Amino acid sequence: VAKINPQAPLDKVCVLSCGISTGLGASINVAKPPKGSTVAIFGLGAVGLAAAEGARIAGASRIIGVDLNPSRFEEARKFGCTEFVNPKDHNKPVRRVLAEMTNGGVDRSVECTGNINAMIQAFECVHDGWGVAVLVGVPHKDAEFKTHPMNFLNERTLKGTFFGNYKPRTDLPNVVELYMKKELEVEKFITHSVPFAEIN
Repeated sequence: VAKINPQAPLDKVCVLSCGISTGLGASINVAKPPKGSTVAIFGLGAVGLAAAEGARIAGASRIIGVDLNPSRFEEARKFGCTEFVNPKDHNKPVRRVLAEMTNGGVDRSVECTGNINAMIQAFECVHDGWGVAVLVGVPHKDAEFKTHPMNFLNERTLKGTFFGNYKPRTDLPNVVELYMKKELEVEKFITHSVPFAEIN
């Protein structure tokens, strides 16, 4: 149980209890993109859009959305995405596509798919020397993460996060305040409002 601002509308802030906080925190608390940096977001579902929003709030200048479904791209612009890559449009690994777009690799990447291949690409697309990749998606229980050890020796960092490194009881009230101060636009995440009578 977390005590939040009593002025906060519950029909809006309820969506902060899982996916949005997870993506937001993955960017703000874990990836920590410096102002002006380039961030790749793998997967543009609710969690990925929240990660893009977090990168935008942190001051990233380029936010590259990576998704197999191009119909998500237009919506993702509202959350700060500036460019898009559909891996199906290329005959080379997406890490190479991103390296060419960014002169060697992105500063930060946040993986929000749970697909093990996307996780590996998200790690391998960050820049040597300072790149940080954050894994958010939950992989299949038998999946294995395989990469060449040189990717670590070249000073890339791989991190994982659960719930965006937020501690629910102490940190969720602050996420609600971000919304109350209009820094985080929760309404963008809500597509439909449905009365209980219409829920099966």
